[in-house]
Amino acid sequence: MRKKSRRVAFASGLAVLSMAALAACSSGGAATTPAASAAAGGVDLAAAGCPANVVIQTDWNPEAEHGHLYELLGPNPVIDANKKSVSGPLYSKGAATGVNVEIRSGGPAIGFQTVTSQLYADPTITLGYVTTDEAVQLSADQPTTAVFAPLDKTPLMIMWDPATYPDVKTIADLGKTGAIVRYFGGSAYMEYLISAGLLSKDQTDGSYDGTPASFVADQGKAGQQGFASAEPYQYQYEVPAWGKAVAYQTLADAGYPVYASAMSVRTGDLSSMSGCLKALVPVLQQAEVDYFDSPDAVNTLILDLVTQFNTGWVYSQGMADYSVKTQKDLGLVGNGDNSTIGDMDEANVQKVIDVDTPIYAAGGKAVKSGLVAGDIFTNEFIDTSIGLK
Repeated sequence: MRKKSRRVAFASGLAVLSMAALAACSSGGAATTPAASAAAGGVDLAAAGCPANVVIQTDWNPEAEHGHLYELLGPNPVIDANKKSVSGPLYSKGAATGVNVEIRSGGPAIGFQTVTSQLYADPTITLGYVTTDEAVQLSADQPTTAVFAPLDKTPLMIMWDPATYPDVKTIADLGKTGAIVRYFGGSAYMEYLISAGLLSKDQTDGSYDGTPASFVADQGKAGQQGFASAEPYQYQYEVPAWGKAVAYQTLADAGYPVYASAMSVRTGDLSSMSGCLKALVPVLQQAEVDYFDSPDAVNTLILDLVTQFNTGWVYSQGMADYSVKTQKDLGLVGNGDNSTIGDMDEANVQKVIDVDTPIYAAGGKAVKSGLVAGDIFTNEFIDTSIGLK
């Protein structure tokens, strides 16, 4: 997953499957296929006021955590390998909705810039992935409002070697050992872990570059940032120099409840887009339910996109399968404390605001004055009847 604060591809010689079934996809220019008319009795996003081309900006290369988006594509999507995007008529439950969708990759495809900066640089982008702490950080200058959270908990974690630290079960336990913990410098979550007393500042190392080299070289003596839906599988099965299990705790379970990759709009556009969002957000919810019910076809597309985009990101069938299972098993994706997928808890959002506001201020970045949870998220477009079963 990840911009500078996310994963860098492992050069571990993975073989990615050839996707003959997707031969109808093109690696040429942008999609020129007109949007299919909305199916009778189905969702009509055109009539709801949605743009003819719904553009969605992600925060990383294609991966299973983004499967709910690729579920929106109908048959024969058009792949633009140069622009690192895929597009075609937007479908819901197997029926056309009257508009197109274009899904753009982030990370290396946008020079590792924030999705928020892309939203403000390109007004044609309809929705973008914005994690809660990014929304807080940029709330004064580039405000965004989250309307759908595909992940109920962030997969961000701290991992360690269970053989080196057999008694460590949590990040707080790891902190008590005095072990160094590597992370991407500048991450707000680390300041939270320090201020909460889970780690001490002198045991943190902001030089992590996303590769397994340091973890392998010191034989697991240090802890390290990672993603619960990825690195545990990668390190055990795809990093031969390590080749064994790691232990970890997610940041959500350690008390930092950000919503990762929440689908967000420019706050100033919220009112004018309300008609579209009222129809579109339930489509996004249903797409996530449908993906987790039957992920195989979408994962095949994701693997093909990774191959064609050729950014250096390495992704395997095993990784995709592990990610889907782990997202469900750990509750990274789920209905939370109700029966609805995609809604956000106001208390969680407010906690991130309360934690991060002084952190950003100390770093010279003031957030919006008087910022409250309702400024950066809304559940008003969520259909409470849609959830994972």
